Amino acid sequence: MKTKQFLTYILIAFLFVQSAFGANEKNDPEKDKVLISVLNYMLTRGHFVEKEINDDFSVMVFDNFINRLDPSKRYFTQKDIKHFSKYKYQIDNQIKKSDLSFYHLVYDTFLDKIKSAKKYYGEILKQPFNFNKKEIIDVNFDNVSFAENENELVDYWRKQLKLQTLSRIQEMQELQKEKGKKDASYKTKDFRELEKEARQDVLKNMNELYLRIEELEHEDWFSTFLNSLVEGFDPHTAYMAPNIKERFDQDMSGKLEGIGARLQKKGIHTHVIELVSGGPAWKQGELEPGDIILKVAQGDKEPLDIVGMRLDDAIKFIKGKKETEVRLTVKKKIDGSIKIISIIRDVVELEETFVKSTIVEKNGKKYGLIDLPRFYIDFDDASRRDSAKDMELEIERLKKEGVEGLLIDLRNNGGGSLKTAIEIAGLFIEEGPVVQVKYRGEKPVVRSDKDKKVQWEGSLVILVNELSASASEIFAAAMQDYNRAVIMGGNQTFGKGTVQQVLPINQFFPNYKKELGFLKMTIQKFYRINGGSTQIEGVYSDIAMPTRYSYMKFGERDMEGALVWDKVPMARYTQTNTYSNFSDVVNNSKMRIAINPNFQLVNEYAKWLKKEQDNTTFSLNYKEYVKDITAKENYTKRFQSVFDYNSNLKFESPNYELALLAKNNEVKEKRNRWHKNLSKDMYVAEAVNVLSQLQLKTPIELVKN
Repeated sequence: MKTKQFLTYILIAFLFVQSAFGANEKNDPEKDKVLISVLNYMLTRGHFVEKEINDDFSVMVFDNFINRLDPSKRYFTQKDIKHFSKYKYQIDNQIKKSDLSFYHLVYDTFLDKIKSAKKYYGEILKQPFNFNKKEIIDVNFDNVSFAENENELVDYWRKQLKLQTLSRIQEMQELQKEKGKKDASYKTKDFRELEKEARQDVLKNMNELYLRIEELEHEDWFSTFLNSLVEGFDPHTAYMAPNIKERFDQDMSGKLEGIGARLQKKGIHTHVIELVSGGPAWKQGELEPGDIILKVAQGDKEPLDIVGMRLDDAIKFIKGKKETEVRLTVKKKIDGSIKIISIIRDVVELEETFVKSTIVEKNGKKYGLIDLPRFYIDFDDASRRDSAKDMELEIERLKKEGVEGLLIDLRNNGGGSLKTAIEIAGLFIEEGPVVQVKYRGEKPVVRSDKDKKVQWEGSLVILVNELSASASEIFAAAMQDYNRAVIMGGNQTFGKGTVQQVLPINQFFPNYKKELGFLKMTIQKFYRINGGSTQIEGVYSDIAMPTRYSYMKFGERDMEGALVWDKVPMARYTQTNTYSNFSDVVNNSKMRIAINPNFQLVNEYAKWLKKEQDNTTFSLNYKEYVKDITAKENYTKRFQSVFDYNSNLKFESPNYELALLAKNNEVKEKRNRWHKNLSKDMYVAEAVNVLSQLQLKTPIELVKN
């Protein structure tokens, strides 16, 4: 059924369900029970996959929740698991009855275990480790059974802490060597001193970790349980607490309202890590990275002490609507002085999430490279920038620069708005279908570009990798199916061919006053216009280049519970067949890659990384550990030439951006770093080679075609 029909149906149904709980405040159900009840109803009736809540589902939730709470086998013993197992095949029935007995049993036990954990690691780290003892640890904890008893549990702790200490000692020794090379008078510490210092560092890190754990509230842990449940439908369905939804919206739109500072909790204090270039704090000029925020006041109201406060809670007080004042009491890093800084909040645009472009010259011709990190959009304000508007503007600017081809970089682009992906595809074709989407039990619907305007008619290369996902795959697949672009990169993209919608849970329970959060639920699947799904398979590159991910478990195909690949009928479309020498250019590139020593090295490196990924055991004997680490470091030196590669291509900002760079040194420095990285990028270099060799068909050839 269509989403609107589903929403209406479920809303009416829950108005009746509410009467069973009682509609007034006095008889309101507990929030947790309401959430379980509503989520169960939403998932079983609205998710793309019809899944029965049965004993198999119960076992899956049982395993998921325990593994989420204790992934490193640090807390629960086999006795605990046996105690929990009385509910192993009953969770499905409990869900249907909004019975949370399993959750409370595991959660209450877990809280007790957290209290014990501080005693365990504190006692273990008081004494030096015996690094002469020959023993190993397997850090793939799926291979490790839960401890038989408390003694074995403490030994699990000992091995994990010993590995952390050993790793820290080795890092400190390497640092000493580097300092000794630079300064002959530098006095090195002996092993005993380093071991003690390393244990103190590990203890400090553990204390900070458990300080953050202790700040977590029941809502956080219950969210963990809810996600153990909803992910049983597929890996991309998730429960989102209200604060998580805020971050999701920020990620999608590339903007937030606040002061424009990145914050981090260190111990009991909130530290400023970075200022967003162009943001209110950056413009005001007094707040600096390294400063500690002690108090927060809204305008002229009394300041609130945030020392010891959870970071999420502190951020709520610091953020706020545009044009409102926040007064921060700050301890300055530079001299330790206390200062009150007034900042007027504003909309902060996160530049690194937006489209940017550069120009490169090869064989006397200019080519444009556009970096598209995400398909962003602001669903609440259509007047604001989105990736389709920005892409159209960037292409127009590059056309004025006289570029003869475009390279669009979608590497690491995890997707975003389907709407903007369709609109961006429309910039390169006259009109026609771009993607097919299908609801559960219905025929696929073709989504098309209906604008006959073509923003770019020239040569087009799209660069992808194994992290290009979702909307990235839709755009790349459409350009491949139309034969409009050459797709280059890893062998295949991520393979996320599902569509999620974020649904506010409160709208299904309108009389309930507490905030229930949101459900991000898979409601559709993507299909290419050629009929095949992008699910699991992703998009196979026309020109595959070895990457470090080539042999590793990576992508949707390696996710537990991922939906399967399937196909639907092909949509009606006509290939553009833009190029007269497409096959020749592709074959020539493949030949260059095959004999290129750098790509050969990357392929060898990828095989080694796969081997290392599969090898999850470490020696806890000092000599053997150092020997293994040294052997790995020596082996990786053979790949150094890959990292030292330089294409000698020169990248320059387009003319329109030069005025901004002259005024903003921070943006200028970011562009300089980007350009330097591009010049050392062998994938970009080969993509520019391909772009420079593509020949467009003449009007006569296109007519014949």
